[in-house]
Amino acid sequence: MAEIVVNFVMEKLTTLIQEEVQHLKGVKEEAVGIKEKLEHINALLIAADKTEDGSPGLDVWIKQLRDVAYDIEDALDEFRLLTHHPDHESHAFLIRKLSTIKNIIARHQMAAEIQRINSRIQSISVGHEIFQSKTFDAKISAMTWDDQRQNALLIEEADLVGIENPKKQLVSWLIQDDTGREVVSVVGMGGLGKTTLVKKVYDDAQVKLQFKYRAWITVSQSFKMEELLKHMLQQLYRVKRKPVPQELDSMTNDQLKTEINSFLQHKTKRYLIVLDDLWGIEEWDAVKYAFPNSNSSRVMLTTRNYDVASASCKEFHGNVYSLNPLPLEESRTLFCRKTFGENSCPPHFKNPTERILQRCEGLPLAIVAISGVMATKGSVDEWDMILRSLGDELKENARLNSVEKILSLSYKDLPYYLKSCFLYFSIFPKNHVIDQMRLIRLWIAEGFVRTKDNMTLEEVAQGYLYELLNRSLIQVAGTTSEGRIKTCRVHDLLREIISSKVREQNFVTIARGQNTEWPEKVRRLSIHKTMPDVLQSQSISHLRSLHIFWRVDSLSSLSFPLDRFKLLNVLDLQGAPLEVFPNDIIKLFLLKYLSLRSTMIKIIPPAIGNLRYLETLDLKHTCITALPVEILKLQKLRHLLVYRYEIQSYAQINSRNGFKAMAQIGCLHSLQKLCHIEADHGSNAYANDILRELGKLDQLRRLGIVRFRREHGIALCTSIEMLKRLRALSITSIEEEEVLDLESLSCPPPFLQRLFLSGRLEKLPHWMSSLHSLAKISLKWSQLRDDPLEFLQDLPNLVHLEFLQVYEGETLHFNAGGFQRLKVLSLDKMDGLKMVIVEKGAMSSLEKLILQRCKLLHSLPSGIEHLSKLKSLEFYDMPNELIMTLRPDIDGDGDGGDYWKVKHVPEINSTYWNDGGWDVFSLYTSIEGEGGSTSAPTRSFELPPYWK
Repeated sequence: MAEIVVNFVMEKLTTLIQEEVQHLKGVKEEAVGIKEKLEHINALLIAADKTEDGSPGLDVWIKQLRDVAYDIEDALDEFRLLTHHPDHESHAFLIRKLSTIKNIIARHQMAAEIQRINSRIQSISVGHEIFQSKTFDAKISAMTWDDQRQNALLIEEADLVGIENPKKQLVSWLIQDDTGREVVSVVGMGGLGKTTLVKKVYDDAQVKLQFKYRAWITVSQSFKMEELLKHMLQQLYRVKRKPVPQELDSMTNDQLKTEINSFLQHKTKRYLIVLDDLWGIEEWDAVKYAFPNSNSSRVMLTTRNYDVASASCKEFHGNVYSLNPLPLEESRTLFCRKTFGENSCPPHFKNPTERILQRCEGLPLAIVAISGVMATKGSVDEWDMILRSLGDELKENARLNSVEKILSLSYKDLPYYLKSCFLYFSIFPKNHVIDQMRLIRLWIAEGFVRTKDNMTLEEVAQGYLYELLNRSLIQVAGTTSEGRIKTCRVHDLLREIISSKVREQNFVTIARGQNTEWPEKVRRLSIHKTMPDVLQSQSISHLRSLHIFWRVDSLSSLSFPLDRFKLLNVLDLQGAPLEVFPNDIIKLFLLKYLSLRSTMIKIIPPAIGNLRYLETLDLKHTCITALPVEILKLQKLRHLLVYRYEIQSYAQINSRNGFKAMAQIGCLHSLQKLCHIEADHGSNAYANDILRELGKLDQLRRLGIVRFRREHGIALCTSIEMLKRLRALSITSIEEEEVLDLESLSCPPPFLQRLFLSGRLEKLPHWMSSLHSLAKISLKWSQLRDDPLEFLQDLPNLVHLEFLQVYEGETLHFNAGGFQRLKVLSLDKMDGLKMVIVEKGAMSSLEKLILQRCKLLHSLPSGIEHLSKLKSLEFYDMPNELIMTLRPDIDGDGDGGDYWKVKHVPEINSTYWNDGGWDVFSLYTSIEGEGGSTSAPTRSFELPPYWK
């Protein structure tokens, strides 16, 4: 736990040694000494964190070390503040003299502070002797964990809910007659019932009949390879009814694996080996060579880590089954059955039952554990009290403690750099959907992301996010059409565990009301309900990050003392009711992340240039239209977001507003995201100079330009050719009729993934068909005379295509073999379009088709029946004639349901019928044979709100 802080401080200390105190006699040696002691102590901390020692002495020692690590961090940041010199245009000589004196004073103060801290570490180090003799062997909750796992193996199938379909699928994968060995992996977060499910599959009569040799091996975090292999051999010999060889105890790991491999090498006998609770790929790599490629044999494993599941199935071939939480109805049935002994609950317990199910979010372990507690409580008041204190109950209530232990195992298994990232989810309120890029920028600003060769910090942080996802610790809440994670969330019970950890470690303080418990020093503060009075107290002076999620009428009435937060790195005021930029912000010299998104601020003061450490400036959805030239002093700036949308209809975002760029914007060499600059301001020569400046931003990943004119084309194309790392490009003309002249671009960015062009194109740019990394194309107002499909159909990675007023022809023809990976197609305001033709083999992956405002398109695309993967069909403002072709013949008068003619007849399930509209309709395919014809559902379409 404390190693998170210690590692972070050691990295800061390294920077201090290298940069800040190299000229200060004596201080560098002291700093190096501190760093060496911390490295030595940290090794013990990592081991201590993996135990359940719980001794008061160990807890006190860890707290002391964490506190001194925080003090080191404070001292380093105070030193940077003391040596900071704001810019002054006048009195330069006097300022330099004063700065020199200030530096000398600061360094003497720093020397004294480092010596004091070193003395404290010396005294804390005495505690090492107490713990160095202790063996930290990572026996994590062994008794509780093993007991819980054994219980999972003994549950009767009749007591389970929602197991039928998963079991049926897994059994079918196991018994299918293939020629070689395969792996079947069951993956999901702790508590979903993976072990219980797989045990029922393992004991299934069909499975027993198919596999002569079977063995069940529990791996867990604390497994020892030698014992695991011996246990496997003992089970196999028991099945064979032969005595275990006496030399088994003296065999090495390699010999044991060879023995297992030889035992299972049988041409006619199939084997099934279950590896329950496999944690890491290294464990799989250590055991996989014991399994020979015998005829139709299977290795089955359960894991919380998707990387383990995926890697094993790719190596041995096979299938991954992702076990999901129970749906609400099945959760309700399970809870009521365990609590009340029947499938429903008494009326007066209905409301608290729903609240419990909301907290459990379909996690069977939690549902069963909480039902065991609630079954002993006879009143609604008792239920309410447990619900209000569920976080404490998870730790203290013996019946619920197993839930906390099991869910905490995934946290304990994390490397230290992921622990801090995972704990950071606590800053967001309950049920808050978290934007991926916001989270990544915050992690970077907090210093959680380590540098890696040839990777940006954003790329490393994204890897962290995916690792947390693969470890089943976070959930995807929303994705883009290209498959990128857009938003994420944390299971509510995991969030309770995170909240407990951050309180223990003084990692984040969550202000939910006036009764919030405050630590001696607040490091990070997230305000969820009310602005606390503690903002006036001394404990807040060490604050590193401040987040406000509580919406208020005015910040001015809350005595917001920003000038006292001198060590602040993160200030997130997104959505705050601000109309004027708070002047105290410019005093926050160490600030790295500043978000004023969705406020009413209109002007940024020139003094913003003082924030030399600023990496993210988020002014999206504000009233900012220009930035001061002093922004150019922010050489560490990585993300500059200044734009807002104007939405004029439910279907379209009609315009973007950006900001007037500075003349020398090319000096911001660290910029990765720049959205959106206005091309049209000043003379054409001035605008072109600014556009040429963009070519100097060689780290740029995303660029947005608005109010673009035809005469800007050559200058912009010259710059784009130099932006080799660009992943997303958006260009919007000053008006719909303005031509986007992009023909002079001869060498486009090779890794461009998203392209948004809004403006008239006399023809598609010749370079577009060479962009093999393109995943999304959005074209608006193009007014092309030539069919663009032939030009785009062979792009190998295109998954999303949007056309708005793009083509003036009457027909769009999707040829066989074209757009093979396309999943989303949107056709909007194609005023001349009368027919869409889809050949068999075209758009074979299409899942979503959107048709809107195409006034002459009176029928569905010809050949739509070829789109076998289509799931969603959406219409907005389409002709009634088209809608009539889909109307089912409910009253039998023959007016509807004839569009699909002989082989494709749309029918409607009456359960979806509601007030003359429907939510879902199914396409039934008529299968003609000797005995007549039958109907089978092939796919369903979700209908848009427009139809309901």
